[in-house]
Parts: sequence; C-alpha cells; structure tokens
Amino acid sequence: MTEAGTAASSAATTLPEPVRQRVLTLAAHALGQLPASDIPAPLRRFASFAPAKRAKLSASVLGPILDTDDHFRRLAAFEVRREHPELGDAVADGVAVPAADPVEVAALAYLLRPDDWEQHVAAAAQVPVENPRADEEAVNRLADQLDQARTETRQVRERLREQVNELKAENVTLRRKLNEARQRITGLQSEVEQRTKEAGSADERVDAARAEVERELRKLRTRITELEAVEHAARRTAGQERELASTRTRLLLDTLLEAASGLRRELALPPGGELRPADTVAGSEPDAAPVGRTAPEDDPALFDELLALPQVHLIIDGYNVTKTAWPNSPLHSQRQRLVTALGALVAQRRVEITVVFDGAELSGPVQLNPPRGVRVRFSPAGVIADEVIRQLVRAEPPGRPVVVVSTDREVADSIIKLGARSLSASSLTARIART
Repeated sequence: MTEAGTAASSAATTLPEPVRQRVLTLAAHALGQLPASDIPAPLRRFASFAPAKRAKLSASVLGPILDTDDHFRRLAAFEVRREHPELGDAVADGVAVPAADPVEVAALAYLLRPDDWEQHVAAAAQVPVENPRADEEAVNRLADQLDQARTETRQVRERLREQVNELKAENVTLRRKLNEARQRITGLQSEVEQRTKEAGSADERVDAARAEVERELRKLRTRITELEAVEHAARRTAGQERELASTRTRLLLDTLLEAASGLRRELALPPGGELRPADTVAGSEPDAAPVGRTAPEDDPALFDELLALPQVHLIIDGYNVTKTAWPNSPLHSQRQRLVTALGALVAQRRVEITVVFDGAELSGPVQLNPPRGVRVRFSPAGVIADEVIRQLVRAEPPGRPVVVVSTDREVADSIIKLGARSLSASSLTARIART
C-alpha cells in the first residue's frame, strides 16, 4: 500500500459516524452511475440495486474500498461533484459555505480531498450528536404508528375476506348460468351450420361479383390517374411556356426600349420630328460621330462598351477563365475568386451574369457562396459546360444582347452563329484586375 493509501485508511478510520454514513450514501449513489469496467469486482453485484438498498447492503464492502482504492474514490468523487455542483465546487476550491451542513461538507471533502479536507472532518466531529431520548421518543412514536397500521391492515384483510366470499357465491351463480348458455349454444350450433352451408354458395357468388367490380374499379382508377397526370403535366407545361414567353417578351421589350433610348442619345436626335424655328437659321453643322467600332476580342474598352448595352446577358465559361487567370490555385479557390470578382462587377454595371463550370471536374458536392446577382451553374453528368452555354444562348429571345466569355474557338464560333458576341478570357481578367 502506498503512503497516500495508508494515510487515507488512517483518516477514514477516524471519520465521525454521521460523516462516514453520509460518505457511504454518496458513494453508493455514485456507484450506480459508473460503468462496470470502473467498478471494483467486489462492488459490481451491488451496482444494479436501488440506491437505498445499494447503500445498505454494500456498506461493509464499500467503506474499506473507499479507504484503500484512491482511483475508485476519485471516480466516485467526480460523480458526486457532478450531482452536487455548487457545494462540490465550493468544497473543492476551498470556499467556505457557512449555511451548509458540516456533515455534508465533511463527506464531500473526504471524497474530493482538497487541502483542508481534514479540517472539514474535524469540524463535523464537533457537531453535537442528537439527543438519545428524542430518538427513543421517535422510535416509540413510530412503533405506535406501526401498531395502528397493523390494525388497519387487519381490518382491511377482514373486509377483503368478506368480499372474496361474496365473489365466490357470485362465481357459483355465474357458472350455473354459463352451463345453461352452453346448452343453448349447442342447440343453436346445428342450426348455424345448416345456415352456413346455405350462405356459402351465396358468398361465393357475391365474392365473384365483388372481384369483378373491384377489377373494373382498378381499371377506372388507373385510367383516372393517367388522365390526371396528363392534365397536370399539360397545365404545368402550358404555365411554364406562358411564363417563359412572358419573360422573353418582357426582356426583349426592355432591350428594345433601352436600345432606342441609347440610340436617340447617341445620334443626338431631337425630341420631336416637326421643324423648329431655330432650324431655319443657316450655319455649318458638325460631322456626326461614328456609331460603333471594331476592336480585338481582348480589348478591355470593347468589354466595357458591350457591358453598357441595354439588358445585356454576360455568360462566362468558368474554368476557361479561372485556369487562364489563376492556373496554380486549387479549383475551389479558382471558383470562389471568380464569382467574388464578378459580384463587384455586378455592383458596378448592374448586368445579368451567368457562370458555367464543367461538372466533370467535381469530385463531390460543391460548397460555393456566389454574391447577389451572379448565377452559377454546373453542367450535369454527361454534359460538358460548352453545351450548357449554348443552351443558355438559345434560351434568350432574339434581339437581346448576349456576350459569351471563352477562349475556346469552338464555343466562340457556335455562339456567334446563334447571334451572340464572343470575348476572350483575357478581356474579362483585365477588367477584373481594374476592378
């Protein structure tokens, strides 16, 4: 035995009886909360008992183990402190609790073993023991209550005996009635058997008719379900077509209106077509500025001019741009940097932007937080991003300006045939760098 175990044993043997009883009660309660692997073998058979029974029956074994097994005592102390957090923390931290019961404090101090635990035990030893005479009076009072309970139990037992006799007499009567009922039932069984045979043939005919009706009902329900599905699909398709047509018409109308307004401003057209008095004054007029211009696809100025078109839709080949701008970064970093930069572009120019990434590059679900106004799409399985870009261009109404950013010549040639404008990835990266 170690010096700590010897000291603990010596201290435990000097515990005041109230403190020792409280220690055993707390430890017995904690015993039921511990896993079987942490419980010493002699105590495991008590772990499944009720707390009161466990404390009573395990006292002779639990006390010596608490005195000698510091590991088990610390496990029990942990459970006791968890059950009594406020007082346990105060005792463990050496904080005085004047209102607490000295016996309770000493029991917790014995289990938790703070530096001043022996002082708590000594303070509990100074608590006066209750008056034996008062205990004797309490015992006498309990004895009187026990006698009264026995008398009441005897009276209840006599009443129950009388009720049992009454029930026995009633049982005899019921048995006689039961025998008479059985005789009547035996007489009726033959009649029931005869009628059952007659009803059997009728039941067969009814079952056949019911089966035929159920078959017809199933056919009708299947047909109704099919018709309802067709009707629902037709309604949904018609609604989607109406909504898509309305959206395409509205976008085209907005495009035409803004284009007409921009053309009026660019050509400096007068607000009305009639002749004004100032038009009669002779003078030299300036030459008109040229409308539109040609420029290479990577010209940043051309990119800004296309973004200024009314209702323009900017479609971006995602990985084509990111692998040009940040080829050494991971794919997830490339995606987030691109959509973040495009968010700033949306805030400046108020354009509609759609970024398409190739779904074949993905190894699992994508975590991406695109800013407001930036639409992100991944191509479905078996479909490349180039085809999704062409679908987006085809979905736009004729006349709306659509600009596709991609260095892929195949993509550029195909979307030009569809009426869209193509720009290189370097024009977008140059514009992002300026932003």
